[in-house]
Amino acid sequence: MWTREVFGTDVYHLISAFIIYSMMGWLVESIYMSFCNKKITNRGFGRGPFCPIYGFGGVVGYLILHPLSNHLVGLYLAGAVLATGFEYLVGRLMLKVFGEVWWDYNEKPCNYQGIICLESTIAWGFYAIIIITFLHSRILGLVDRCNAEWGIRACKIVLVLATVDYVTKLMKIFNVSLKEKKNKLMDAYHSFRARWY
Repeated sequence: MWTREVFGTDVYHLISAFIIYSMMGWLVESIYMSFCNKKITNRGFGRGPFCPIYGFGGVVGYLILHPLSNHLVGLYLAGAVLATGFEYLVGRLMLKVFGEVWWDYNEKPCNYQGIICLESTIAWGFYAIIIITFLHSRILGLVDRCNAEWGIRACKIVLVLATVDYVTKLMKIFNVSLKEKKNKLMDAYHSFRARWY
C-alpha cells in the first residue's frame, strides 16, 4: 500500500506530506491566533498539534495545482478560489454535523456567512504559490532523508494518535449533543403533560 502510486507520487510521500501540512497548519494558525487573542490558543479540534484541513488542503492543492507552477498569476487565482471553496464546503459541513463552525470571520470585512472572507482568500492564493513553488518539494526531500521503514512507522503512530484524539473529542461532542436533545425532549414532554393533566 505505501508504495502504490497516486497521481505520480507514492502513498508514503502523500501521507507524510498530509501529516506535515496538518501539523504545520496547526502551528501557524495557533501562533497567529495566540497573538490575536493575546493568550496561548490551540487551534486544533483535538488536544494534539494536528489540523487535517491543512493536510488535505496542502496535498490535494498540490495535486490539483502543480501543473500551474510556471504560471504564478493563474496559480494564485486558482489556489485562492479552490481553497476558499474548500473552506466554505468544510464550514457548511461542520454546521450541518456539529451545529457550528470552528472559525468565525464575522468580524472580518467582506465575509460571507462568517465562513469565508476576502482576507483569507487573498492569503490562500499566496499559500498556494508557496506550497507549489517552494514548500512541497522541500517536504518531499525531508521525507526522503528519513529511513522509509521508520517513516512509515512514524506515520502510522501519528495517524493512530490523531484518530484516537479526534474520536475521543467527537464522542464527547455527540454525547453532550445527545444529552441536550434528550433534555429538550423531556422538557417538552413535561410542558405538554403539565398543560393537559
